[in-house]
Amino acid sequence: MALSNDVHVPCTGKMHRSLPHLQRLSLFSLAVLFFLHTCCYGDVGTAARYAPPYLPTTCYGSDTSEFPSSNLFAAAGDGIWDNGAACGRQYLVRCISASIRDACSQNQTIQIKIVDFVNGLPSPPSASNTTMILSTTAFGAIANLTTNSPAINIEFQQV
Repeated sequence: MALSNDVHVPCTGKMHRSLPHLQRLSLFSLAVLFFLHTCCYGDVGTAARYAPPYLPTTCYGSDTSEFPSSNLFAAAGDGIWDNGAACGRQYLVRCISASIRDACSQNQTIQIKIVDFVNGLPSPPSASNTTMILSTTAFGAIANLTTNSPAINIEFQQV
């Protein structure tokens, strides 16, 4: 018995060529999935910055061993705090826009660690009601500090 791409459609008595249609649909689906995977990075939010002193933290008290050696860390805002479950979480973060022109460093993505909660910061942030407050080092890695932008719009994804 020879195999064919023809499929008998019940009740019509007609043969239908479905394989090329399925192949096109599969290719289209793969293209859409590839586009969504490469273009869409994560959630969108806002970030401000805060300067030393960074201790004590809500997550780790005065334990400096919990801070990454790169100084790329942040305090979680209400939206990601999750009753303290955010402590230790790591996020990929990049600046996508700001109210001040040229505030974002283009094509810069950093990995930060949550070490504090915004309501327990020992120093005041540059803006309030943000998704996260970045250390000065982390903020400066993705945004131009010379623009004095108090906050930036970010794209972030938990890793």
